Amino acid sequence: MGGYIIYLLILIIVPLWAQSKVKSTYKKYSKVMNENMMTGAQVARKILDDNGLYDVSVEEVNGVLSDHYDPRSKVVRLSSGNFHGYSAAAAAIAAHEVGHAIQDAQSYAFLRFRHSLVPIANLGDKLSFFFIIGGFLLGLMDLVLVGVIFMSFAVLFQLITLPVEFDASNRAMDQLVATGIIRNNEEKQTKKVLNAAALTYVAAALVAVAELIRFASMFFLSSDD
Repeated sequence: MGGYIIYLLILIIVPLWAQSKVKSTYKKYSKVMNENMMTGAQVARKILDDNGLYDVSVEEVNGVLSDHYDPRSKVVRLSSGNFHGYSAAAAAIAAHEVGHAIQDAQSYAFLRFRHSLVPIANLGDKLSFFFIIGGFLLGLMDLVLVGVIFMSFAVLFQLITLPVEFDASNRAMDQLVATGIIRNNEEKQTKKVLNAAALTYVAAALVAVAELIRFASMFFLSSDD
C-alpha cells in the first residue's frame, strides 16, 4: 500500500509541483529587465551569429513557454513574450534554445541519440498501454511483455532528454556570460530560470520511470503465478 501511495505522489504531485515552480519563476523573472535591454530574439540572434550559425533563423511562435528549437528546419522558435521581451527570463530561455542549435551544429552525441529514438519512442508512447492492458485482460503475458518493451523505449527517451537539456542550459550560461549579454549580478537569476525549466524534464522522467517499474513489476509478478 505504501509503495502505491509513493507511486501516486510521483505521478500526480511531482509534475504539478514542477509546473508550478516553472510558472512562478518565469512570472517573477519576466518582470525583471535585463541590463542590456535586449529582446529574446536579439539574444538568440547574437549568440547564433557569434557561433557562426547564420543559417539558423529565429521566429516568433504562439503560446506561452512554447519555445523550442526545430532541428529539421534549423529554426529557434520563441514564444511571443520571450521573442519581444527584454526580461531576464526571455534572455535565459532564448539562450537555452540556441544551446540546442549549437548542440545540433556540433553533433552532440546525446542529441543525436535522442533524435534516433524519436520514431520508436513515439510508437511506444502511443501503443504500450494498449499492449499492456490488452495483454492483462486477455491473459496474454507475451503481449504485456511487448508493451513493457515499447514503454522502455519511451522511458529511455525521457532519460536521454535530461543530459540534452542540462547541457543546453550550461551552454546558455556560458554564451550569455562570454558574449556579455548578462553581467555578474544577473547570473544568479538566469540560473534560477534555467534550473526551474529543467524541473519539468526531471519530473517527466520520474513519472516515466515510475510507470515502467509499476508495469514491469506487474508483469513479473503475474508471470510467476
